Amino acid sequence: MTEAFVAISAKDNPLLVKLRKLARDPSAYRKLGELWLEGEHLCSALRTRGQRPAQAVLAQSAWAQPALRQLAFWAPRVVVVPDALFDGFSALESPARLGFVLTLPAAPVIDPAAASVVLDRVQDAGNVGSILRSAAAFGVGQVLALQGTAALWSPKVLRAAMGAHFGLRLVEGLSPDDLAALTVPLVGTSLTTDALLPTAALPQPCAWVLGHEGQGVAPAVLARCALVLRIPQPGGEESLNVAAAAAVCLYESMRRSVGV
Repeated sequence: MTEAFVAISAKDNPLLVKLRKLARDPSAYRKLGELWLEGEHLCSALRTRGQRPAQAVLAQSAWAQPALRQLAFWAPRVVVVPDALFDGFSALESPARLGFVLTLPAAPVIDPAAASVVLDRVQDAGNVGSILRSAAAFGVGQVLALQGTAALWSPKVLRAAMGAHFGLRLVEGLSPDDLAALTVPLVGTSLTTDALLPTAALPQPCAWVLGHEGQGVAPAVLARCALVLRIPQPGGEESLNVAAAAAVCLYESMRRSVGV
């Protein structure tokens, strides 16, 4: 492979202007139709899934590292910039100054029968990314985000999910009425129900509904659930973090589905 690249040194280059927008504005990807995947881990995760970016951007210090240079050439176009310019749109304190520009995947339609997670106004990007990571780990292939949920493809969610995006069907901007497309039963989470997760008869597959960090699942969404459960907490804490609750619920579904 010929290691050909394009060098950019002007701060106002259109590519670098675009990268600054993608890195700083959580919803910029919706306007620009592109994603900025920063860091060796995310770029490697994309390559592992066999998906190609539109181009790679790396700092001169990264170009000097053979492993990062090889990873960059997974893209059909490679751009090299001075470290100082890369740091101007970087969100990471990392020596691996490397990123991919990826065309935003087309929004899929809802798979009615898929095991799913429904996010109802989960607003913290770290929580959303962690939930996506748990969904991928426990074999739940579809995540549906209702309006008010943190942007699924924002830089912070991408970093928190650590590559889980590339193995999931992600649909965002939905209304509660859109959930009618699901044929799997919805299972809600609430602190006020007496039904406990360990003893409940869980439908397989199902769609787990997880709600706003402070308010929980909205009453209108909870009313659509065939089952509403609570995770027992004998230690006396008021509630679990929503990402922790998601991991518990998804693990329990997985455990029962494989008969462990």
